[in-house]
Amino acid sequence: MASPPPSSSIANGGGGTGGETIPNLHPDIIQAHILARLDGPTLASTSCVSSHLRSLSTKENLWRHICSSTWPSVNQPRAKQVISTFPSGHRSFFSDSFPFPNLQSLKLNVKSSTLATELILAVDIYYQGNPICSKVEEIETSSSWFLSSPFRVDLLDPKNSTPAPIKYGVGEDNTGLKHMDENLSLSWIVIDPARKKAVNMSSKRAVSVQRHWLTGNVQVRFGTVMEGDEGWGSSREMVECGVVVTCGGNEGGDMHVREVSMVMEDMEGKGLSGVESLVILEGVMESGRRKKGGKEKYEEFVERKKERKERKERRDRVLDLVCLIAGCGAFWSLILFTAI
Repeated sequence: MASPPPSSSIANGGGGTGGETIPNLHPDIIQAHILARLDGPTLASTSCVSSHLRSLSTKENLWRHICSSTWPSVNQPRAKQVISTFPSGHRSFFSDSFPFPNLQSLKLNVKSSTLATELILAVDIYYQGNPICSKVEEIETSSSWFLSSPFRVDLLDPKNSTPAPIKYGVGEDNTGLKHMDENLSLSWIVIDPARKKAVNMSSKRAVSVQRHWLTGNVQVRFGTVMEGDEGWGSSREMVECGVVVTCGGNEGGDMHVREVSMVMEDMEGKGLSGVESLVILEGVMESGRRKKGGKEKYEEFVERKKERKERKERRDRVLDLVCLIAGCGAFWSLILFTAI
């Protein structure tokens, strides 16, 4: 992608030798030769330079092209139709879905929530910045089974794996794992058609990469950690929305993306129900707050999970000891009573 000219250059004359200014250029030239070459963040910045550039930079065709090139999955007809109903079409969708969020605090009111009855998932997996797998999934979320069951979405049928241009080879020094960590990225956009809102729940870069001890498959995890309020319960002051991409293959051959799944878990590793997950997703969409530090936040989440588990194990050991002492006391009391 060509580097865009500085905003001052665009506004004052475009840097051309003829001294042409933006108002003197034909709008078609500006759109085709300048604006169409910009990425989303730069185009958004350009729209703030002047009212004239704003009117040109908000054209639907520009943002439709940016969204489809950034996320190939949104080219699917159903996704395109839903995005077209957003307040500002693809521009609103881009604003919702970029950048990737890592919410630090999230206040929810479960009782007042009107839960979504349908969600559309637009998922893209990239290797070295190039898309290798794009998928759109529609899920119905109003059934009692979905609301009461643990929230889990399996995007791919294990029988229909997707080939990836990656040579399989983990190696004893884990160079293969490091390669996957540095080169594999993910976008997982959740779209609410009724609210005309979307949010990208992926960390984009992996938060952990490991090899499964039994199958040898490489599991690449992407995750967004959210901090909530006391209303989530004692074990849910932090919740993780995790996406695991499982890749496998034969040594020296090409790898295949075999599984892609999303789950919601609390700090005790317990899966959240469908209704709890919908409430959280709604809160993320409505808050619109994005902060940096995805991997650092995930590591904090893992460390706090470990500490909670250790505290629970200590409490359990103390409780077991108390029960044992009480049992022994009751036993000897019964023996003495019988002897008397």
